[in-house]
Amino acid sequence: MRSHFMVFALTALLVLSIGVSPTFALEEAIVVTTEQPSYQEGDKIVVLGEVKEILSGFPVTLQVIAANGNLVTIQQLDVGTDRTFSTTLTAGGVLWKSQGTYTIKVLYGTEARTAEATFDFGGTTGITPTFGQSLTVEGFGIGYQITGGSIISITPDIDQSSLIIEIKAVDDGELIITLPRELIDAKIGDADDDFFVLVDAEEVDFDETKTDLDRTLTIGFFAGTEEIEIIGTFVIPEFGTIAALILAVAIISIIAVSAKTRLSIIPRY
Repeated sequence: MRSHFMVFALTALLVLSIGVSPTFALEEAIVVTTEQPSYQEGDKIVVLGEVKEILSGFPVTLQVIAANGNLVTIQQLDVGTDRTFSTTLTAGGVLWKSQGTYTIKVLYGTEARTAEATFDFGGTTGITPTFGQSLTVEGFGIGYQITGGSIISITPDIDQSSLIIEIKAVDDGELIITLPRELIDAKIGDADDDFFVLVDAEEVDFDETKTDLDRTLTIGFFAGTEEIEIIGTFVIPEFGTIAALILAVAIISIIAVSAKTRLSIIPRY
């Protein structure tokens, strides 16, 4: 009788162990989600997450992948003492052109601690906002709009046929800037060529619209970016506006002096 009881007890323990094991196996090391299932341009996307256990010295790495597979943003997030993490993103911008399902990927310490969440994005309107800021470079007016940071300076580099834009980027953002063709342009003969745009020395994609007088570039950047360089085929004509005025004054002065000198050496009768 006792032996039958022992067999029953062992069998019960085996069944319980088999039933409990999958529960622990399925418990996720990290989870992530968004407050809403879909967003439109300009909406705030609140991303929330939680980890099973805190790993000292390890942040959560978060990536957002657009519907077309492009990387929209990458961040590192601290985990709180309550084992949670969060961040807020703004839907829209030069990197958010693709309409469809976006994927949020998070990693915490090792590949064993990863998770994903998705949301739908309605796409951008493609409407260029009205510029509220402007500055002058070498006598040329430049209109621009920047989010996520501010412009510190714009300096022409004549040797490289480029404009170097120093910025302070406190967040992911974009720069929309209108460049007069007289200041900088990219040409092959009479036809337009493409600019090259470097963000912290790395070539990036950008959007562009053109008129006969200027070219407007929309350039995305990440938090911490320090420099954007726009490279064309020339920057500032050899004789710019100010140089041309100086040259004209000099020529007039030479003509005036020459005329007076000639008059002074002509004999008077």
